[in-house]
Amino acid sequence: MTQALPPHRIELDDVVLRPFVATDEAAVAEAMRDPDILRWTAGTAVIRTPADQRARVWLEPRINGWLRGNAVFAVADAATDYVLATVSIRDVNRVPDQAVVAYWVSPAARGRRLAARALDAAASWALAPDGLRLHRLSLDHSLVNEGSCRVAVRAGFRLEGTMRDYYVEPSGERHDSHLHARLATDAVDQPPGAAAGS
Repeated sequence: MTQALPPHRIELDDVVLRPFVATDEAAVAEAMRDPDILRWTAGTAVIRTPADQRARVWLEPRINGWLRGNAVFAVADAATDYVLATVSIRDVNRVPDQAVVAYWVSPAARGRRLAARALDAAASWALAPDGLRLHRLSLDHSLVNEGSCRVAVRAGFRLEGTMRDYYVEPSGERHDSHLHARLATDAVDQPPGAAAGS
């Protein structure tokens, strides 16, 4: 049985990682218009949904994600609370002491290393003794998605190998994928501005 997680908040210099709320729908709708987010992270159910309903279909399960044992963070501007990105930690303890990580960044917020900083902050919390107390976090991305690889490496997720034909696009096209992981015992250089708080 999946155990609910208590919602958590992490404050960085210019952004806040917090649970999603219903009023985030406009920001999510903006993100769901981006072809790269649709291609790599939105999921088949969202892509098959009419464009004007995609944000709601994507957002509803994420709002309740913490109750289902997934730490789903909205990465929001600290001044305006507008959602710029997301980092999620799912399948927590499906394999003991492990979880899987995913993320995206809205086009307007790219180029600030926001994804790496948010991923590092969420991973640091998930691996900490006063966080989720996990030992291993993993993520994968298509080799074609080179930006995701840079994010993973900057956030301390070491490349472990290549999974052949692992990622399947909604079109049916297959790609080899990189597997990255970060362990609680790994030494990680902190990205600038990555001081986390509760």
